[in-house]
Amino acid sequence: MYNKPFLDNIKNFFYSRSILSRLILVNIIIFILANLVSLYYYLFKIPPDVSICGIAVSKFTYWFAVPSHTLFLLQKPWTIFTYMFLQENFFHLLFNMIMLYFGGILFLQFLGSKKLISTYIIGGLAGATVYILAFNFFPVFNEISRCSVALGASASVLAVLVAIAVYVPEFSVRLFLFGSIKLKYIVLILVLIDILSIEKENPGGHIAHLGGALWGFTYILLMKKNRDIYSIFNPFGNFFKNLFKPKPKLKVEYKKERPLTDDEYNKAKAEKQKKIDAILDKISKNGYANLSKEEKEFLFSANNKR
Repeated sequence: MYNKPFLDNIKNFFYSRSILSRLILVNIIIFILANLVSLYYYLFKIPPDVSICGIAVSKFTYWFAVPSHTLFLLQKPWTIFTYMFLQENFFHLLFNMIMLYFGGILFLQFLGSKKLISTYIIGGLAGATVYILAFNFFPVFNEISRCSVALGASASVLAVLVAIAVYVPEFSVRLFLFGSIKLKYIVLILVLIDILSIEKENPGGHIAHLGGALWGFTYILLMKKNRDIYSIFNPFGNFFKNLFKPKPKLKVEYKKERPLTDDEYNKAKAEKQKKIDAILDKISKNGYANLSKEEKEFLFSANNKR
């Protein structure tokens, strides 16, 4: 026996071809590929590991995880990007994808798909940058900086979570056993856990998480000041948006409409923004759940066009 509605929901999610489903799919594909490579080494008795300071790591990890030592980073500069799609094991993948799913769903509702992919990528880059800088600056890491590598989507995921929490801090999320908790408190707890865990275990990972969180926080502050720094990343966002998109079989012709005058455009834009502001104000006072179906659809549609 299996839960058919649950499986149908998963199938429909990936068939939707949203930016979020593609991000999760890319992470899953790379995880499967890494394990297939490991299986290949096993079947043909090829030594699968590379020794880093006496510690055995897989060759896949060696070539795609980001090192903290600048000399190794110069030899593998692509790792500052690839590390954010590489998970250590199944439970690492599962936890990160669950967090990305719930954070991404909220992000799409309020900020749109192009901002989601940009936040994921730049949040990951920020996480890697902070990790590398910390391991080359603080004396406590001198002995392990040559041996340390970072991998995983956590920095990118935390960037997404922090960004949406700063954008709608009063939004409430219902958690099992805890009831409704405001999003800002959930994210604050996650950040505090990373801060307090640095000296206990996996300091590089926790520092990278904080780098991602810092970017999510910074981006929303800049956006609220009408500084859209993501415009230069739109081509990258369009690439992900069109990934796996099937080519149309039929040619569709659209009737060209009369272009709006400047006054008409500005008036329509002002009215739309006024409606968005009213909905966001309603969310801050009464929560997202109290919006009507039409208001939710309008907000989702408006943010997808940004």
